[in-house]
Amino acid sequence: MDIIEAIILGIVQGLTEFLPVSSSGHLELVKAILGDNSIPKESLTFTVILHFATALSTLVFFRKEVAQIFKGLFQFSWNEESKFSAKIIISMIPAVLVGLFFEEQLESLFNGKIMFVGFMLLVTALLLLLADKAKNTTKDVSFLNSLVIGTSQAIAMLPGISRSGATISTSVLLGIDRTKAARFSFLMVVPLIFGKIAKDLLGGDISFQSSESVSMLAGFTAAFVAGLLACKWMIALVKKSKLTYFSIYCAIVGVLAIAYALF
Repeated sequence: MDIIEAIILGIVQGLTEFLPVSSSGHLELVKAILGDNSIPKESLTFTVILHFATALSTLVFFRKEVAQIFKGLFQFSWNEESKFSAKIIISMIPAVLVGLFFEEQLESLFNGKIMFVGFMLLVTALLLLLADKAKNTTKDVSFLNSLVIGTSQAIAMLPGISRSGATISTSVLLGIDRTKAARFSFLMVVPLIFGKIAKDLLGGDISFQSSESVSMLAGFTAAFVAGLLACKWMIALVKKSKLTYFSIYCAIVGVLAIAYALF
């Protein structure tokens, strides 16, 4: 993988991780267009590095909130920070279960299944359209809400289903305040990403080669910077109920992906 290709994939990952258009789906599409010839293990390593970059950009963007959460946790009392952390943990349960019991089936879908990605992008488009029509509220995330949103996150492990799109849309449809929905959506995925990285490292699924270090660093940097910009942009867009534009975009890309797979 050359540096230019790595930067392109990094930008795609950074933007689409937070914008509701499916980062996994776009990575598969861009890899197909660029003719990615990486062997599965090298491709997985690069994908993990890109996800680590976007997780890090989330922590940097929400650094004040994260600091408050840790501060509240170390008070060892049932305060707002402890409740929020508990909701994050509850939201992780569905995705952890899917990852543990259906990992091989999921990985088989990340192998140039462009037709499948196209149809899942259409599902994302429908979710975003429904969410944009929901009324604005000031409701916070409840414990039951966190489990439902977590289930959406687990479903969004399929390539083409936008994780942020699915979780934010689900939150809004549940009547949760849009800003709080976006904040919860972005923070709930961070522990999962770091957990996945730790699992892959301990399991030997990630292999680093010195010849790829420059490309991987370039991709990491591109994903981190793009992630910071996209995170800020997405929160502003959710507040202003602009998800319909992304719904149209996902529908167009979904149709094009299906056409690409067919012809």
